[in-house]
Amino acid sequence: MKYYINFALIIGAAILGSTTAFGQLAAENQDDRYRIGFQDIIDIQVFRHPELNIKAPVNPNGTINLYRLSKPVIAVCKTQRELAVDIETAYKVSYLKNPQVNVNIAEQRSQSVSVIGAVEKTGTYSVSKRMHLLELLALAGGPNKESGTRLILARTGSSSNCKAASDTSTAGDEVLLMSYKLRDIQEGKKTVWIQPGDIVSVLDADLVYVYGNVVKPGQLKVREPITLTQAIASSEGLKSATDKDRVRILRQKPDSIDREELPFNLSDIEKGTVNDPYLEPNDIVAVSKDGTKAFMNGFMKAFTNGLPTIFARGF
Repeated sequence: MKYYINFALIIGAAILGSTTAFGQLAAENQDDRYRIGFQDIIDIQVFRHPELNIKAPVNPNGTINLYRLSKPVIAVCKTQRELAVDIETAYKVSYLKNPQVNVNIAEQRSQSVSVIGAVEKTGTYSVSKRMHLLELLALAGGPNKESGTRLILARTGSSSNCKAASDTSTAGDEVLLMSYKLRDIQEGKKTVWIQPGDIVSVLDADLVYVYGNVVKPGQLKVREPITLTQAIASSEGLKSATDKDRVRILRQKPDSIDREELPFNLSDIEKGTVNDPYLEPNDIVAVSKDGTKAFMNGFMKAFTNGLPTIFARGF
């Protein structure tokens, strides 16, 4: 008897666990279902009553008007099946004995997201299920050749006004801005779920500027993180007589037009005693000339160029 009871308990626990897991899965699937929003077009069909079939828009107050019903039916924030049940109930009250209603979304106009910026196909996309940011980027054809390293997600809120418990969208007219590294999204390091009304902007390649005593000064397009020495190398290296003890990074201060000056010693970076700093978008790298070295180099050049003249005069 003892073994029988224990076995029964095990079977009962297994069944309970399965039931709980099934319930959780059902709840997750329920949360993922599309909910009707303002401006959606609803296709309603009543079995055996084709005269009641209608394709109706959701009104600004969230309702739809149906044939033979004196009062509109609330549609917004309901699933297709929930709305079908409510319509059946409404028809039972005064018109049909046992109505059977089918509801489909003819046009999804309320729950959409937009992708702009450096992608292959910018545009607006309908959200009919729970969607990951990576899926949305795939729909937009992915980043194009002009894309940089970052994207901005603007959470503006949905016109459906259906607020789930996990909805982190802001209230009122506030817009939540979130910045992500593009590579983190592509490699699955960041899990970002899209919400209706979101706007995703893939930013162009960042720019940094290198000027002064380098071979090829100018702006550099940056699509991957770049260090100070990499930026100098991309400018084809240093000219002669460079002051390697004081190379400056001019970086704009947050929320200001002013820049701060960050000095670095290239010799220390080359020796490995100081880390090679990563540049930020719009950084300016200023490479100075060593006055003493420049003077000596000029003197030696002039002296060397004058030697043929001296020898010519000697002969």
